[in-house]
Amino acid sequence: MAAAEGDTGLRVALVTGAGRRVGRAIALGLAVRGLHVVVHYNGSAAEAEETAFTITEAGGSAEVAQADLRKVEEADRLVDAIVAGHGRLDVLVNSAAIMLRTPVGETSATQWDDMFALNVRAPYFLAQRAAPTLRAARGCIVNIADLAAFETWPAYVPHSMTKAAIVQMTRGLAHALAPGVRVNAVAPGVVMLPDGWSEDDAEHLRRTTPLQRLGSPEDVVQAVLYLMDAEYVTGEIITVDGGRHVRT
Repeated sequence: MAAAEGDTGLRVALVTGAGRRVGRAIALGLAVRGLHVVVHYNGSAAEAEETAFTITEAGGSAEVAQADLRKVEEADRLVDAIVAGHGRLDVLVNSAAIMLRTPVGETSATQWDDMFALNVRAPYFLAQRAAPTLRAARGCIVNIADLAAFETWPAYVPHSMTKAAIVQMTRGLAHALAPGVRVNAVAPGVVMLPDGWSEDDAEHLRRTTPLQRLGSPEDVVQAVLYLMDAEYVTGEIITVDGGRHVRT
């Protein structure tokens, strides 16, 4: 870990995959609320450093931490380092994930293993390792699911399966870790286009979304902040999708 290392006296949040996309927005949003943010990354070092720099330049508190969360021992090491450095962990946001296009008949075992290792196994073992210190802080976990957990996307079946697992994991952990730790999830719809998607794809999504627009990472941030503060909410999945899940 680097930058702003040591006990800051602030509440501490770990945001996985915080160097880019929605994870970055969540990290910035938590920092604005006065938390010390551990900006986790695996391969996106420059982006993570830029996220932490943005936070500190604005007067917030942040550090970066590298870990390949597909490896359980690295997930454990990440949590242990935060607790050793700060003596606490108040918020865990499981945002790191990969979304691969895997049509049936073309999916490889490597793609399958990578998605399940990062999207499902890592959040579970991070939660397991962090549970004692989160319990001491009366803290919370917010998992980032996906609208794909509730719909059938033919070219993304394994991805959808991982996000459905996140939904059930959230419910199960909420029960298992109560009353000391609250566990909730946000299931975004189209708040950022996947890499490689076109403006034609975006326009189709706008037309078929009841609110007639795409969302933004800030829409997810607002839901995360609500769940962080909502002391009588656990086991809840907030869908942030402009109403796509209610289409007939």
